Amino acid sequence: MVLPMPRSCNGYRSWWCALAPMIALIPSIAQAQTPAKNDLLPLNNQASYSFDGVNFPTKNTSVIRFEGTTNQVSSKISERLIDPFGRLTGCNGEPLTQYNGFSIALYDPSDAGATQLGNLTNLTTTEVPDLQSNAIPKGLSPNNTNANPFYMSDGEGGRYNFLFDPSKGQLNSGRSYILVVHPPRNSIFSQRRIRISINQRLGDVVSYTATALDGKPISSETQSNVVGGVIQIGNAETTGLILSALSLATDVCQAQELQIIKTGDRATAAPGDTVVYRLAVRNLSSASLRDLTITDNLPVGFRYQEGSVQAELRGNKVPAITQVNDGTITFTIPDVDLPPAAVGQEVLLNLAYAATLTPDAIRGNGRNLALAEGTRTDNGRRVKDGPASHQLRIQRGLINDCGTIIGRVFDDKNLDGEQQSGEPGIPNAVVFLDDGNRIMTDKDGLFSVANVLPGYRTGVLDFSSIPNYTLLPKPNVKERNSQSRLVKLAPNGLIRMNFAVTPINAPQVSPK
Repeated sequence: MVLPMPRSCNGYRSWWCALAPMIALIPSIAQAQTPAKNDLLPLNNQASYSFDGVNFPTKNTSVIRFEGTTNQVSSKISERLIDPFGRLTGCNGEPLTQYNGFSIALYDPSDAGATQLGNLTNLTTTEVPDLQSNAIPKGLSPNNTNANPFYMSDGEGGRYNFLFDPSKGQLNSGRSYILVVHPPRNSIFSQRRIRISINQRLGDVVSYTATALDGKPISSETQSNVVGGVIQIGNAETTGLILSALSLATDVCQAQELQIIKTGDRATAAPGDTVVYRLAVRNLSSASLRDLTITDNLPVGFRYQEGSVQAELRGNKVPAITQVNDGTITFTIPDVDLPPAAVGQEVLLNLAYAATLTPDAIRGNGRNLALAEGTRTDNGRRVKDGPASHQLRIQRGLINDCGTIIGRVFDDKNLDGEQQSGEPGIPNAVVFLDDGNRIMTDKDGLFSVANVLPGYRTGVLDFSSIPNYTLLPKPNVKERNSQSRLVKLAPNGLIRMNFAVTPINAPQVSPK
């Protein structure tokens, strides 16, 4: 009988001891295959071995190499659905205050680059609890039925999941999906689209890559718009795979995190005139902004007046560092945090400066563009908005036929459409004129525009600038109860353009 030499050679002469036996069992990798019947997969396992030994107990000291394979162990396992979990959070990874109205969906791409949405991915229906008699696989909370899209609710804390079915080839190499986060209607958050590409599947290991199609970081944890990961196919129900794309920990940010509004004190000017521009910056994000920078590109023939800039926040002057490079002016606001906008507490950074028109202005188009940038204090991301534009009509000589539009946006207490004593003006309301320019009311709700060409002129009140107000009830006031106003401005004339509004939750009363 041939046996491997033991490590201890007691009872025998030491030179009988040969090399200590080394046995290496090398199992083959279990290969997952598409199930033929009843979703059962064959599992085959076999080991190879090799060791060095001597003839025992014949005292033959020659070393003998022993090699071979074990018998094959065969069984069948049930191929389960694969369950990536995910969580939806805010722009800095914080839980959202409300998840009702959000939905998560998986789409098959419609193009080779996997950037355009096709049809919804056909996911296998599941159930909770699992009924053994109906051949429907067991699902996982919170998406018990494996619905696509999955509609979220507040009780789930932002968690979502989808179960992939390998028997449908949903984890095959080269397969791609687009995961879409749909915010509620009229939400401040923007939609997100993330491409998920299955790179390779080797046995029970699947590697993937997730790419944010909007170019922004997928989450505050990764700070990258591309992440990769690996899925281990096994008892998915107990392992609870926590991934970053298939179990996407996805951040949603405000659709617009910063807003800049540019206005001027006139609509028409000639060489030699001076125009005063006002730039208003509003923070629409959920965190304070700092390192604010405003860039304004003046038209041809406009010259910035040195030292004319003034900036204020909450009624207090703040420093503004000015750099002029040809027609580009850069204003930097150092060491000032612009807080986020809150309901009923509007906070604007206001900046005003003057520019003089030179004779070269008649060669330009009179339109200048402004952009604003800032850094979020919570996650350090840079946000921007713009360009905001202002159009100035350039005249070659003296202007003698233009008129002036004045007006007020006010809280109509008695809902009669007319302003009386005790009805306050509303600050920071924005009115759009028919030439594309915007006017913003002052602290008393007043606005005016000089040098307006005569004729019919239209103004439209932007209710997004005063979100707490709405139109008057129609049964109370039938005339002038509109978001827009049409006036006829005579040459050298003066015309009034008022807007009467009421708070959204104000009690309804009949006009006196």
